Order: sequence, then C-alpha cells, then structure tokens
Amino acid sequence: MLQSALRYCLNHPVRAAYTLASEPLEVLTAFQERLVASRERPVPPDLYQADDNWECRMHELLGVPQPCSATREFWALWPEVMRELRDKGIRVGPQSFKGWNDGDAGLVRAIWCLTRHLRPSNVVETGVAHGVSSRFILEALERNGVGHLWSVDHPPLEHVWREQIGIAVGGRYSTRWSYIRGSSKRRLPTIFSQLGQIDLFVHDSLHSEHNVRFEIDRAWASLRPGGAIVVDDIDANRGFKSFVETHSAHQSLICEAEPLRPDLRRFNKKGLFGIILKEPTAPRSEN
Repeated sequence: MLQSALRYCLNHPVRAAYTLASEPLEVLTAFQERLVASRERPVPPDLYQADDNWECRMHELLGVPQPCSATREFWALWPEVMRELRDKGIRVGPQSFKGWNDGDAGLVRAIWCLTRHLRPSNVVETGVAHGVSSRFILEALERNGVGHLWSVDHPPLEHVWREQIGIAVGGRYSTRWSYIRGSSKRRLPTIFSQLGQIDLFVHDSLHSEHNVRFEIDRAWASLRPGGAIVVDDIDANRGFKSFVETHSAHQSLICEAEPLRPDLRRFNKKGLFGIILKEPTAPRSEN
C-alpha cells in the first residue's frame, strides 16, 4: 500500500501535494499506522479455527430460528447488488478496490442478519471501499424503519479509487447515512462520545492487530448489552484472538468467508471473519 501511494505521488505530484497540504494529520496518521502494521508478527495459519455451523449458532444465540426470513431477503438482494456493480464496470470480489476486498457473501449476510434481528439504532463501521457492506446495512435499516449508519473511511490518494467509494450505495438512504472522511484513529473517539451508545460495530479498515484492538476496544466500551461487533479478515492479525481471550465471558464466532473467487493471499483461499456478541446482562467489569 505504501509503495502504490508513493508511485502515485511521483506520477501526480500536484494532486498529491494538494492532498498532503489539505489533510496533513490524516496522511501522517495513515503512514504511522501502516508502519506499525508492517512490524507486526506474521500470523500462523492455525491461529484460528472456523466454526462449521457459525450461521446456525449465531441465530441460536440471537434467539432466532434458522433458516430465518432475513437470510432469504439477503439472497434475493445479493445478486441484484452484484449485478449493479458489474453494470457500472466494477470487478467485485477479492482485491477489487485497490488491494482491498469487497464484502463477501458470508460477511455481508452475517451483518445483514444482525442488523435485521437486532434492529439497531446506531451502527458504526470502519472502511467503505465500494460500499457493499454499507449498502446492505442501509437497506436493512430502511426495512427496519429505524436506525442510522456512521461510516468512517480514509480514502486512498488515487483519484480513480476515490471516485469509486460507496458506489454500491449510490444516492440511496441519504437520511440514514453519515459518511465521515478520515482515519478511525482520529474520528472514532468523537463519534462514540457523541452517540453515547451503539448497537452494532463493523471493523473493515486497516487489518493490523494494533488497529483492530484500537477500534474494537473503543467500540466495546460504547456497545450496549446485547449488541454485536463484526471483525473482517481476522486471519490477518492476532487482534480478534487477543480480544476474545480478554472478554471470554461473551460469545464469539469464527466464520469462513465466501469470496466470489479464491483469495490466494489467504491460508484457506477464503479468509475468516469474527463475531462477538455482548451478553445482555454483562457485568460492569466486562463493559
């Protein structure tokens, strides 16, 4: 990522200089976070073991029979959204947004069902890219008739990628969506402070242990009892493992991703995501 940003600066010095001058703190923060990530220990392939029946278990923990109507809704909407993106010239799937992935069917289906069943008022996510997860969260909130999504995203320097941010959402649901440009390090504390309490948090930004822990530690403090946290690409770092070990009184799931094509960077050619459900009657020491 750092190399591609450097190439862009060399090829487009005027545009890069404008970005650096207008967002110096954001650029510095992004550089520091990627430097920290580059120094983290590699993750062994056996660090996480996927739960074969994560979907059934998630619904069981939510007290919802499976298969649920929300799952059927998802499978009706998923091909429609994929078709819309392809019609716009977007190659969806792994590494489709610069070096990042679009939300896969497993991750997005979990988020969809959590949104439909928990009926959250306040949802916060980090990382937008093409906005696949954002689109499904917003659609679920609209069907619920309640709720708002705050999306924190630090766009890449390259103009071509900036133009594609949130393209899956388009002009929909403007009254339910707040897109907040900037790094999670600088934006999340203010958002959590202003909201006071959140119902659902989705991490899908820089997948370093340092950043994962920064985000979900702060999200957990604002998460209501009975709420949920979803963490994408947990197999890329130790952050999810260290968090659930610290909060072992709460239920967690390790789930296998369902990419549209094999992700050759992953040990299982798919990747993993994680879910943490905060106990409805969490003791004060666990809040």
